[in-house]
Amino acid sequence: MPEINDISAPMSILALDTCTESCSVALEYQGSIFARQADAPREHSQRLLPMVQEVLEEADIGLSEVDVIAYGRGPGSFTGIRICTSMTQGLALGQDLPVVGISTLAAMAQAAIEVKGATQVATAIDARMGEIYWGEYQAVDGLACLVGEERVCPPTELESQLDLSLSVSACGTGFDAYPELLKQEMTLVEEAKFPIARYMLPLAEAAVKAGQATDVDQLQPVYLRDTVTWKKLPGRE
Repeated sequence: MPEINDISAPMSILALDTCTESCSVALEYQGSIFARQADAPREHSQRLLPMVQEVLEEADIGLSEVDVIAYGRGPGSFTGIRICTSMTQGLALGQDLPVVGISTLAAMAQAAIEVKGATQVATAIDARMGEIYWGEYQAVDGLACLVGEERVCPPTELESQLDLSLSVSACGTGFDAYPELLKQEMTLVEEAKFPIARYMLPLAEAAVKAGQATDVDQLQPVYLRDTVTWKKLPGRE
């Protein structure tokens, strides 16, 4: 795997996400963050690379000066995940850069923690076909930490593992699609409706320090829903 010279020193991290309706890029370099985001569900493949170029130019660096690429690994749109992982592959291969996958649900939870000071977060992405992608998180030292497992299921099958006697922040399109998910003790965080690349940065840094970065050949998208199901969708037979 390509080496990251000194994980105790500030890292230069490029983060990309196209797994939902939002397309976003963020670069952390020498303590500054440069970011771009657009709600453009059918334009991810056209918008992503220009966004990458913009943040690199704003930071006045080349891709070769990036230490690691963090990519939205899913869950989310099948096409969006494929775009994000293929773009990551192209960028990482060209410069022999290590990569690290970040959960879209964790990125949403991280946004709620940073923007609203959330301590418990329930995340839900509308998975269509009567299901949601679901994950629950607690803030530990300022980072979103998964409680239990991420899952895909009908909303009626959910059982929360969070302490519902305390405040819970809720974020994601799943709460729009299924308003009954929003319990009385939950507060909806609109700023965390979609995963945004800038909130992947602290999660990526922690993952790299935990030894979770890999070379690009080990890049692993996470669909949660079995790919056989996708093949049975109209137009995917």
